[in-house]
Amino acid sequence: MGGDETTRRRFLTGVGATTTAGLAGCTGIPGLNGDDDEAVTLSDFRGSGPLVAGRPAPEGTSIEALPDLSGSLTLYLGGGESGLYRRLFDLLRAEYPEFSLSVSSNDSATLAQQIVNEHEAGALTGDVFLPVDAGSMGVVADAGATTPLSTAVTDLVPETFRSPDRSWVGIEGRARAIPYNTDQLSDTDIPDSVAAFPDTTPLHGAMGWAPTYGAFQDFITAMRLLRGREATKNWVTAMMDTQVARYPNEFFAAQAVADGAIDAAFTNHYYALRVQNANPDAPLELAFTQGDAGALVNVSTAGVLANSGVEPLATNFIHHLLSAEAQEFFATVTNGYPMIDGVTPLGDLPPLADLQPPDIDLTRLANLTPTLDLLREVGLL
Repeated sequence: MGGDETTRRRFLTGVGATTTAGLAGCTGIPGLNGDDDEAVTLSDFRGSGPLVAGRPAPEGTSIEALPDLSGSLTLYLGGGESGLYRRLFDLLRAEYPEFSLSVSSNDSATLAQQIVNEHEAGALTGDVFLPVDAGSMGVVADAGATTPLSTAVTDLVPETFRSPDRSWVGIEGRARAIPYNTDQLSDTDIPDSVAAFPDTTPLHGAMGWAPTYGAFQDFITAMRLLRGREATKNWVTAMMDTQVARYPNEFFAAQAVADGAIDAAFTNHYYALRVQNANPDAPLELAFTQGDAGALVNVSTAGVLANSGVEPLATNFIHHLLSAEAQEFFATVTNGYPMIDGVTPLGDLPPLADLQPPDIDLTRLANLTPTLDLLREVGLL
């Protein structure tokens, strides 16, 4: 490893001939399997389980084609999937012994405000911000606390999921979806418009949601931005009248669908994948609405903070997050939507290009207070 190009970064070499069994084998991280000389390999970036079996090799820019990560970097990491993201950072540390990454974690909104405060005080000490939503990144970018990324990084990602001024780029997507129980419903029972759900009789008394969960609140925020407060309030109260079951989070809602406790739910797509990966025989499929808040695709984002002092390293780090290996990690370990061409989403998910998300500025989802006020007003919070 290190600077020896004959032994390090063998990620995609010959991977097309690698069997699924081989990919599911050793960790490859020095010390984790008793072999201190073993290099990190593609298998370490790939998750496991029945949905992962038989996946094609990822395409795109391999990290073997990128400059080495070398030097010290401070990362502000927003909550949510941050525990899983740390596994990816460990892989990069193992591959690059001259790379030091210090991670400071909190929920994304709190970190965004901390960064803004530090920037305004001239005391910003971080180099990269990685929140699990575009809204928190928008708060930081609007305060002038970011440095534009190079087009070599931003052009890897569809325009919808990157900032026009290159202040941030999406690294992983999460789509709103409708997991439904195939023993109880068919795909024709699921409307392709979220507005139609209150009037869909087969779904009355048969749906679930997680109103205290951040992803649900982003969904309602998107609806409020697209349709206005009054229409959104009317939709929420109409759904409440259908006796929607409450769950503490969206994984529990997706599991309840698979268990037959309810027939369908409003969740992010990957919760159903996690249920399916644990139980491939679960009677569970996903449906997607079109062009409305129910089709929202939010993204984890990354941006270089202003006056970092190590902008080339910070940019290279973000480029690594958009490598074929890292995108394979996001697809198979966190079960998100990869942002680059050449890495397929997990299982039977439709490609990102086939989804029909609404035309909305994702950074506006940070304006959450009116949504919380609305949900309290109708008694959902």
